Amino acid sequence: MKKLITTSAFATIAMVGSAYAETTACLITKTDTNPFFVKMKEGATAAAEEAGIELSAFAGKYDGDVETQVAAVESCIAAGAKGILITPTDSRALVPVITQARDAGALVIALDTQFEPADAADATFATDNFKAGELIGQWAAATLGDQAANAKIALLDLNASEVSVDYQRDQGFLTGFGIDVKDPKDIGDEDDPRIVGNDVTDGSPDGGRTAMENLLQVDPDINVVYTINEPAAAGAYEALKAAGKEEGVLIVSVDGGCPGVKDVEAGIIGATSMQFPLLMASKGIEAIKNFAETGAKPENTEGLDFYNTGVELITDQPVDGIPSLSSADGLGKCWG
Repeated sequence: MKKLITTSAFATIAMVGSAYAETTACLITKTDTNPFFVKMKEGATAAAEEAGIELSAFAGKYDGDVETQVAAVESCIAAGAKGILITPTDSRALVPVITQARDAGALVIALDTQFEPADAADATFATDNFKAGELIGQWAAATLGDQAANAKIALLDLNASEVSVDYQRDQGFLTGFGIDVKDPKDIGDEDDPRIVGNDVTDGSPDGGRTAMENLLQVDPDINVVYTINEPAAAGAYEALKAAGKEEGVLIVSVDGGCPGVKDVEAGIIGATSMQFPLLMASKGIEAIKNFAETGAKPENTEGLDFYNTGVELITDQPVDGIPSLSSADGLGKCWG
């Protein structure tokens, strides 16, 4: 018998699998509105159903909603979940409750975003977020050529919580662009005159628009915009368009969702680094199934706890020396 239960965002979002399954698991994402996490949930749901695992899915009300994620983990512990897949909204603040979950016997796997320290979880299935940022930084610098030395850069980050995915992408972009990074775990500490400033977006279109408006007030001649994800990029573009400045500005981003790839095709985003959330989720479910059956925890061929699920640069303006796929090719792979 299959069952689907829908309640509030604070509680269980969905439960799938056999009503009498011996193995139960949880998926906890940052939100249930960001397309990236919607796709991740689809992947986890399909994999759990195929594996005969009962899956409960939870999500924060917004990116940065630590309280809801803590409550979700506590619910999973109380339910005796064998495994927990989580995209931590705060890499550090969630460590104590994750430790409780592991002490209770659950396998905990971080998806998309590493904990700090990374070994707070049993394993991480994610993009190499520094590499994702580095690729779009290299592309932007190469596209500008000699003008990269005079760039005026806006950095549209996630939030003020110092989430690992945030500073890894941010610092990867700066490194790829050729800007010296003082502290790879901080955002906004560089004094390179090309950086106009940083602002936060919560990874949303509204946040991206507001952040872009704020930075345009600092310097209306911004010509390079880094964004934490494609929803933020869409908002940034709307702000630029409203100010009559959409022409001649390079926008780069990370995610590679189908809407974002279409924005590459339309010329709104110059380049984006594609991630694979379906793969993250399915590999996580596979690890929980194996743990339930054998007691073995994930261990890759190098004995490390980080599993790189890959990244592809998507652009219709390729540059020499940086491998990339066109938007047409990207639409055939987006989050598949």
